[in-house]
Amino acid sequence: MLKSTSTQASRHLRKLVAGVAVLLCWAACAESCFGQYLRIRDICRVKGQEENTLHGLGLVVGLKGTGDGDVPTTRALAKMMALMGNPLSQGASGAVSLDELKNAKNVAMVFVTATVPAEGARQGEMLDIVVNAISAKSIEGGYLMMTPLLGPRPGNPRIYGYGQGAISLDDTGPPTSAKVHNGCRLEESFHNAFLKDETFTLVLDKNHASFRTAFDIEDLLNNPSSFGTGGSATTSSNGNIVVGTNDAKPIAKAIDQVNIEVGIRDIYRDNPVAFIAEVLDTQIVPPKHDACVVIDERNGSIVIGDNVLVGRVAVAHRNLSIETGNEPATGPFLEIDQSSDTSTTRLKALVAALNSLKVSPDDIMDIIKSLEKGRHLYGRLIVQ
Repeated sequence: MLKSTSTQASRHLRKLVAGVAVLLCWAACAESCFGQYLRIRDICRVKGQEENTLHGLGLVVGLKGTGDGDVPTTRALAKMMALMGNPLSQGASGAVSLDELKNAKNVAMVFVTATVPAEGARQGEMLDIVVNAISAKSIEGGYLMMTPLLGPRPGNPRIYGYGQGAISLDDTGPPTSAKVHNGCRLEESFHNAFLKDETFTLVLDKNHASFRTAFDIEDLLNNPSSFGTGGSATTSSNGNIVVGTNDAKPIAKAIDQVNIEVGIRDIYRDNPVAFIAEVLDTQIVPPKHDACVVIDERNGSIVIGDNVLVGRVAVAHRNLSIETGNEPATGPFLEIDQSSDTSTTRLKALVAALNSLKVSPDDIMDIIKSLEKGRHLYGRLIVQ
């Protein structure tokens, strides 16, 4: 039973004004989740299928007097002019004279990046690139000169692509950051290997990584009755593989809370892609997450897991007196639904009661923080 008493309860209900809405999120393990399934691909990826970032330093020209004009920029411009057959004159010491470019205000040095997707890319494919100014005030209306893009490993001089094109600013972004649509042309193909010794590795997403989830996936893939890849195979008239259930040899092994190694079934030796696709499409019961509360102080939202509990405690806040536990209610009280174990109360029930009394989100946040400090909150508190 959770009860609330106040000498001015009715007056309090009339005067308090609702603040920012409180969001209650009931994470897995609720009764309503029974019968709901997701696929392994929804919480895992295949190791080797990662994005790669190409990077380089380039020049943006055609600015409206908003360039940087720094020595590194003029030196890079001088080198580009020399490569294009128009070198600058040399001084008495034989060095290139940069004084000829002292009035170049329409050029800026920029940092250029392109992201190769996790599934890889082929030579000649066009990718979007991001351009960020180093010291220019604005690169609006500029044009990115041809820029060689190096690989993700620092110090490797190998060129994987070239960036070039008219830049476009984001309406909500700063004038020193822009994009070039399809501005990168790949000169190398990216084939991301995913098999090693006829084995691939499933990597759990960081938000779902746990020993329990890794073990559940291992147990699921090793169970032919729930995962239909075990057994002998035949080929139907339309060429599809029909799988039996005679082979119950374990194929999966959880290495830790993140990685699960999976071996290719013998019947799929010549077609591992089909096997991986079947593994990723296998349905799994939504994993149970740790009890957690997330408070975002910037927008006033509170996200509460369904399994977050509060111990028996009395809370006095402003004109409210709130008590959790199984003591009989006296005086004005508010009865709410909660768990059958009356020695604890679900935090969502406490927050729902406070919300019904028009308690502001800021006050609710303060109460939750106090519960956590007093060790009466059975769950992890994350404040953003």
